Amino acid sequence: MTSTTLGQQRAASALQRVNELADQSEDFKKRYRAYVDRLGPTIVMNGLGQALATERAAAGEKPASPREQAHQQLYEGLHCWLCREGSGVYPASSRDLLQAITTNDEFLYLRAQTEALAWLAWHKKFCRAMFPRGEGDDE
Repeated sequence: MTSTTLGQQRAASALQRVNELADQSEDFKKRYRAYVDRLGPTIVMNGLGQALATERAAAGEKPASPREQAHQQLYEGLHCWLCREGSGVYPASSRDLLQAITTNDEFLYLRAQTEALAWLAWHKKFCRAMFPRGEGDDE
């Protein structure tokens, strides 16, 4: 039986998320990649809670357009990682990531923020490798 490190689990999760979105439209993938590129710096500047609240707000109540769906999928990807069963910061009992963030202590919040940034580092690399760049996107 081979055990994997947390870093390997993070990378596998980030890659799995990209693979799950591979059949989406080109417009979706360009937008998604751009949002992934921007989320890390937004978390550093504003904090995880505000950054995720912004993603949820941009998705809207019923995401329909590629723009809204891309924001929703990015939020859901972080939710899946941070609220995963077993070793998640907010185990699967947390059905809503924003609620988990706002109802738990500062220690867990800081841990979740660190985990989110580490997961996003992998996810960003995979998005850049597999999704097209939108016009005006700088690397």
